[in-house]
Amino acid sequence: MFGWLQAHQRRQILEHPFPESWNAILERNVAHWKFLDDAEHVQLRSLVQVFVAEKQWEGCGGLALTDEIRVTIAGLACLLVLGLDHTLYSNVKTILVYPATVIAPGQRSALSSGITIQGPRIPIDGQSILRGPVVLVWDAVLRGAVHPERGHNVVYHEFAHKLDMLDGCVDGTPPLAEPGQYERWIKVCTREYDELRRRASKGKRTFLDAYGGTNPGEFFAVITEYFFDKPLQMKRHHPELYSLLHEFYRQDPAAREARHAPRHPDSGNADH
Repeated sequence: MFGWLQAHQRRQILEHPFPESWNAILERNVAHWKFLDDAEHVQLRSLVQVFVAEKQWEGCGGLALTDEIRVTIAGLACLLVLGLDHTLYSNVKTILVYPATVIAPGQRSALSSGITIQGPRIPIDGQSILRGPVVLVWDAVLRGAVHPERGHNVVYHEFAHKLDMLDGCVDGTPPLAEPGQYERWIKVCTREYDELRRRASKGKRTFLDAYGGTNPGEFFAVITEYFFDKPLQMKRHHPELYSLLHEFYRQDPAAREARHAPRHPDSGNADH
């Protein structure tokens, strides 16, 4: 019953033409848009239209929500599921958007004496709450959206967490299509995660952000950012990890980017 009703409601949403102003927002603010082909553009626009309509949006900290904010966030979040069989983030009902960095309360922990202490308050650009909303900071969203070369995209990061959470926990392993994928996923991710932590602990440079070594959940979110923002470099530095994400997301951002990269007469490399 509910599946039929949702499908009916989505058909009604898609009966309305996609606003031209929204198209301009995607072209301007979603860097990966220019790498998609015509069929992918059509598919992403449909996902964005439904996503914007179905989610509850709340501007916080005095932020007045605009189409630019909603469509930019929707475009980035929906790009992740472009190749997946998905429910369009059924575990996300509400998206809270702040204008600038939010100070999150520290985690509470109980001592053996029974006394509860509050951890330090920390600044955040985004947060995904298990069985709760996604919190995003608009200036960080826009900065990451238009500067993929930095490899930091808070929307990719937080919605990767939501994909991870679909099985009810945050362990760095999202629900996979085939049972056989789990063994390879755990083997490759564990090795890469341990290597990132080892190099970071010794102060060595790492291609991936060392924050990915915080825990397996953060590792999956960080590698998702790099997979979409710096795919050519990631494929070169971490080919097995790239292959794993290519298999999971059913997308090949490196191939897309390579097709559009300028070719220099003195080099056969597409990622200069």
